[in-house]
Formats: sequence, structure tokens, C-alpha cells
Amino acid sequence: MYWDVIAVKPLPDYCLYVEIKNGRVGIFDVKPYLDRGVFNALRDVNYFNRVGILLGAITWPDEQDISPETLLAELKDSESRMTHLT
Repeated sequence: MYWDVIAVKPLPDYCLYVEIKNGRVGIFDVKPYLDRGVFNALRDVNYFNRVGILLGAITWPDEQDISPETLLAELKDSESRMTHLT
């Protein structure tokens, strides 16, 4: 599908670098979700860094995932995020 994630890389400060099949590239900030239910486990940086892709979606081993709708709505342009970090 057009929203399939083809690459994901954990970044500092609970952010993810994401590449989508449609060519979109950006940064997804996971921090707003860390206090919500199953996402509490992501506070462990070692576990957070085990992020992967399953069937085109961002997932972690204990089945936490980011819905495609949320990802597309909240994905920030990587250049603007990188500028913000400097």
C-alpha cells in the first residue's frame, strides 16, 4: 500500500526516522505515546531500539505498533526536525 513503511531507524529522544513506500521521509516522535498503556514498555531505550517493520507497519516485539493513520498524520519532515536538533 502507499503507506507501507520500508525503513525505520530509532533516533535519540524517542524519535524514529521513517521512510514510506510512497517516497515520504520523516521523523515520528513517539514521546506523546509513552504514557499510554502498552507503549509504557517503550520507555526502556533498549526495547525502543528493537523497532522493526511487520507487514509495512512500525512494530515492536511485544506487538506495540503505530497505526498508518497516526504515522501519516504526525510524520514530520526530516529536514525541519534535523534543523530543530542543531
